[in-house]
Amino acid sequence: MSVLKGSVVAASLLVPVIALAGYSSKKAVSDEVIAEQRENLAANTEGKGFGPQSPRDIDQIYGENTNKFQPAPAASEMNLCNIHFHIGAEHKGGEFTTYAGNGDGQGSGTGYLYDGSLTKKQLKPAKGKVCSPKGKGLVPGDTIEVHFVHTTSQIEPGPTLGACLSESIMNPQLRVEAQVIVLANDESALDFGEMAAVEQINGYYQAPNIPTNTGDPVQYAGSTTGPSYNEQGSPLQVSWSVRPQVAVVNIDTVADWCEDNVFDEDHAHGVRNLVLNPQLLSDIQ
Repeated sequence: MSVLKGSVVAASLLVPVIALAGYSSKKAVSDEVIAEQRENLAANTEGKGFGPQSPRDIDQIYGENTNKFQPAPAASEMNLCNIHFHIGAEHKGGEFTTYAGNGDGQGSGTGYLYDGSLTKKQLKPAKGKVCSPKGKGLVPGDTIEVHFVHTTSQIEPGPTLGACLSESIMNPQLRVEAQVIVLANDESALDFGEMAAVEQINGYYQAPNIPTNTGDPVQYAGSTTGPSYNEQGSPLQVSWSVRPQVAVVNIDTVADWCEDNVFDEDHAHGVRNLVLNPQLLSDIQ
């Protein structure tokens, strides 16, 4: 296999499934369906050497996966390669522990929601559809989890997580800085365009406006996410930093970002089932 073809294969492992979570009108699947998916995940990973998986409950520090890997450098010493988001939050913990429900079993209508509340004014419907290539799109009150993905590869930020790879380095270290946000119809709330702005600092592509006031990030060893891994292990190793507090963001600024960004992101991605199996979780130090 050539280096180029290898890059394409590896990129396909990284790209989140384009499931339009929140847009599905399907009836939620039963608890038995989710339990079966978890059983299949356990069976398909047992004895095969998979590393710790994501997402997880960040308030639960125990894990039994012994597959260790070197933590990625600080984000300030890596290149930002991609920004995308999921609806609801993939992780559980902190201020987002309210379960959205089982959804359709394929990443739509599930995840975790902000435990707090917004004002009636903040929940007023947006003027138009938001991040909506299909369906109803995002609405005020929605919880989304934003992933700022970083790589040790020498790249430029771009579409899909394949932008985190290069033909020269097939196994870069990866770090995701994760921030859960709740969308509000509120001009005084945070501007997502500013939060997701990209600059070059000290020779690295960076997102310098990732919130620093939403609690100390919970750092742990995990994997890539997305509903394509509900029943299969992710083979990619990722160092995670997940902030426990939620940021309130002006929904109009998210709509503007979806209309024009270097990552070609125009919708919310689906959610992988929360990983509960201790054999697939790392210890959080």
